[in-house]
Amino acid sequence: MRARYPDQAGFIVRNGVKVAYEVFGAGSRTVLLLPSWSIVHSRAWKFQVPYLARHARVVTFDGRGNGLSDRPREAAAYDSAEFVADALEVLDAAGVDQAIVVGSSKGAGYALELASKAPERVAALFLIGPTLARLRPNEPESVAEPARAPRRRPVEAPAVGFNDRPTNPEGWALYNAHVWRQRFPDFLRFFFSQVFTEPHSTKPTEDATGWALETDGETLAIAEGSTYRAASRAELEKMVTRVHCPTIVVHGSDDQISPLATGEALAAALEADLFVIDDAGHLPHVKDPVTVNLAIRAMLDHTAEPPTQSLRRARALHRPPRVLFLSSPIGLGHSRRDVEIADELRRQRPDVQVDWLAQHPLTDLLERRGERIHPASACLANESAHLESESGEHDLHAFQSIRRMDEILVNNFMVFADLVEEQPYDAWIGDEAWELDHFLHENPELKRSAYVWLTDFVGWLPMPDGGEREADLTADHNAEMVEHVARYPRLRDRALFVGNADDIVPDVLGPQLPAIRDWTQDHFDFVGYVTGFDPAEVADTAAIRAELGYRPDEQVCIVTVGGSGVGADLLRRAIAAYPLAKEKLPALRMIVVSGPRIDPASLPSHPGLEIRPYVHDLYRHLAVCDLAVVQGGLTTTMELTANRRPFLYVPLRHHFEQNFHVRHRLDRYRAGHCVDYNEIEPDALAALITAEIGRSVDYRPVESDGARRAAERIAELL
Repeated sequence: MRARYPDQAGFIVRNGVKVAYEVFGAGSRTVLLLPSWSIVHSRAWKFQVPYLARHARVVTFDGRGNGLSDRPREAAAYDSAEFVADALEVLDAAGVDQAIVVGSSKGAGYALELASKAPERVAALFLIGPTLARLRPNEPESVAEPARAPRRRPVEAPAVGFNDRPTNPEGWALYNAHVWRQRFPDFLRFFFSQVFTEPHSTKPTEDATGWALETDGETLAIAEGSTYRAASRAELEKMVTRVHCPTIVVHGSDDQISPLATGEALAAALEADLFVIDDAGHLPHVKDPVTVNLAIRAMLDHTAEPPTQSLRRARALHRPPRVLFLSSPIGLGHSRRDVEIADELRRQRPDVQVDWLAQHPLTDLLERRGERIHPASACLANESAHLESESGEHDLHAFQSIRRMDEILVNNFMVFADLVEEQPYDAWIGDEAWELDHFLHENPELKRSAYVWLTDFVGWLPMPDGGEREADLTADHNAEMVEHVARYPRLRDRALFVGNADDIVPDVLGPQLPAIRDWTQDHFDFVGYVTGFDPAEVADTAAIRAELGYRPDEQVCIVTVGGSGVGADLLRRAIAAYPLAKEKLPALRMIVVSGPRIDPASLPSHPGLEIRPYVHDLYRHLAVCDLAVVQGGLTTTMELTANRRPFLYVPLRHHFEQNFHVRHRLDRYRAGHCVDYNEIEPDALAALITAEIGRSVDYRPVESDGARRAAERIAELL
């Protein structure tokens, strides 16, 4: 799922070659994001498009040879002049007179040529990792002496030429036409290891490899046989003299494809600003998207028309404290506990103002509670919708799905970054707001407020059928988290674990990494569980049943799957089991709660079965039911545990949190009956309902003051 889809899409055709383009957003200013090499297509700009499109019109196109564009079979069709001509025609098709032109790698060369040939169409240039030579190592002829030496010794160039047939090629010898035709994936693995030299680059490497596999080695070999070449010193100097627009050159200090000296030389020749990103590789807009996005935005603002009047930001000297709360939309449980924490915070500090940056379906609950939802929430890309798009039959690979949500997470962090740059807050609270925690650690200079991190689990864990690959990936993610906290130990002013030390799984974060429990105890405060309600309010079961319309002689079974659409298959299984269970339990009353993202009309039904899209204060119904059938989410299962209700819980397949973290905690509380989804065909589920309904339980007590303790720790920061 993309964070933003185009407002306009189409094709231009030049000399029989079809080129696909997309347009996002609107406004008087335009950013043109150029293709680089044909090895990738315009999705390489996925972290820039959603952010920039909120501030300007954005135009992208797939360079010939990849994506939805044609793959011509003549080398001349890939000459740089053809890419420049494509860019001009795409601008015409989009109705754009002038644009800020952004180019990466070879695309920086196309941008220079575009500004040289059609200066009236280019308002400014933003050049990332400019490659002014072939991508294979050689001795580039620079236009000026480098200001500094490269940090690493350059990879040695192979002795075999591009069109020669190598013997047992390895390393840069894989940069060869014969290798590309026969061993294209081998080349890609090596090449992108040189592109992304930064640690923890597994995801961008996978993305880039996937985009590259949308073309083929033969096409890329034809493109490399074009007349694209390193400009000579004389040619480059002549081109530079025709470029007069504002220009920024961005280069990674650890670029192994185009050495930093190239960017330094180009910036000197253009008399342009040079922005060096320390320890970055060849594509910093992919690995450091926040840094690059903000730099492009700064150029965008600099080229805008000056305001007609001065603007002043009013700051009250003695205003009430303000808190911005970011609550994960992955499950409604976060919002329940977060609202309870916010209520406790307001009890302790009656003057505090709480704003919410939240998404559907959380916004529904918050609106019903009368909470203040910040208007910027409308700009968030929906994480729940992404997870639904990734789900199968009662199956959600939570780790991989969140990993593939990187584009959405970057977009949502940029929404946050814009908001807090414009409006001051005294504290930011993130409840499993992964984008907030990750990108603050990646960009600590953006921290301008007290910051509180909340979570109820620590540690990404691999599913057994993921094999060694998934074990490596989860360990890599955990290692990055450990490194973040070690590097910036004071970035989190409070790290609060919703639970107790014994609730933490007895696993390790990965090879040569700490035990999860030990590391969590070293870096978190434990506030106990947050139920989201006062158990004393539901202690009188008989009175509440009467109030809710349940008769004493009924056996009430509630089936609910939370706020996402992932649980529809479990609802169908329960619905199919209902008539079978009803035969054995004549007093059975089953209520199926579909939630905000499942259409009740899409579910089958039976006489006597109740299907409701929404139940107000569902926790009160769960507190007095005779049995609940739920997924393996922590909030609902712990509500049932706190209220000592019998329940069946069916963890989503491949959901590491439900299968490991939540199950470990419920086992500790001796709560619930865990059932494998494969074991709940209608007759089996009906038998389980018959056996479990009304059963006496012996659960460990759940503390009821977690929200108060969390609020106390937060209030200390105000």
